[in-house]
Amino acid sequence: MAKKLMKGAEAIGEAAVQAGCRLFFGYPITPQNEIPEYLSQRLPEIGGVFVQAESEVAASNMLYGAAGAGERCFTSSSSPGISLMAEAISYMAGAELPVVLVNIVRCGPGLGGILPAQSDYLQATKGGGHGDYRLLVLAPWSVQEAADLVVDAFDLADYYRNPVMVMGDGLIGQMMEPVEFTDRDEPLRPLTPKDWATSGCKGRAPNIVNSLYLNPNALEQVNERLQAKYREMAEKEIRFAEYGTDQDYDLLLCAYGTVARVCLTALEELEERGVHVGLFRPISLYPYPYEQLRERALRAKHVLVTELSAGQMIEDVRLALHDKVPIHFHGRTGGNLISPEDVMRVAEEILGKGDGA
Repeated sequence: MAKKLMKGAEAIGEAAVQAGCRLFFGYPITPQNEIPEYLSQRLPEIGGVFVQAESEVAASNMLYGAAGAGERCFTSSSSPGISLMAEAISYMAGAELPVVLVNIVRCGPGLGGILPAQSDYLQATKGGGHGDYRLLVLAPWSVQEAADLVVDAFDLADYYRNPVMVMGDGLIGQMMEPVEFTDRDEPLRPLTPKDWATSGCKGRAPNIVNSLYLNPNALEQVNERLQAKYREMAEKEIRFAEYGTDQDYDLLLCAYGTVARVCLTALEELEERGVHVGLFRPISLYPYPYEQLRERALRAKHVLVTELSAGQMIEDVRLALHDKVPIHFHGRTGGNLISPEDVMRVAEEILGKGDGA
């Protein structure tokens, strides 16, 4: 398929279609409204079903039923909407249901505003709902990568029988870039038949999809199985990218999503000034690439974490580095964006002063 200029939200919707999704349940909220708008037209064209539920709570419980029947299903929302889905997401993780969720993050807390932010990092990576569960969380930095990761997310959800979240800030949803959808000969991970699904039990014992276990020993066994699965994720699903790390550098920038693109521009301009920096970009936010970041950071004199938040990913950076390298932070909130000039200014101040934060 040739490249096509698409808005990020529309590319995400088409990627879900290309991945074999035929069921969408959701509720409108800015800045991701173009995803359901696109799918409301696209899914009926291919025999799929689009449902605008009466609320995010309703939509998330529809996902439980559809995934439990073995269907590839999908929802998208933004920040407060994901909060409303948190209970059902925990249920789906507990029942081991494969569901893909997209969060196009807006600024908060509360209703906040409709402009881009990265302030849902902790919600996505440290739980979000109740219980000892985890989501795979992937963070794109471009429209093309958003589309690619959504396709990957469906295979990962099926392979692990676990919800997978693709999280981008509002810029990802609203920007327009060329995107290409390519046919895949094989799934990302080897997939097995969904013989656990509630797809009709003629000729076999009925399947039960459940997250309620009143026997504490039975529930403990479920939790142990889930934790083993999360360990497998942490071993197999780490993703990251790096730039400028094939040379000596005094400062390592650490950023994800569209902010990493800003940092890459700053890196290129700093190099022209003779200031050597590297850039580390986590793509999997869970599992987080702790060891890979630590290896690159130990080659630098300083690390600068840059986020559209008050500082959330910086907690994982601190866990990775164990105070081995001074860590600095630069963030914006309220929907204000970070510019390459901001990053360059802070980087030069750090290298001039040499104090950690």
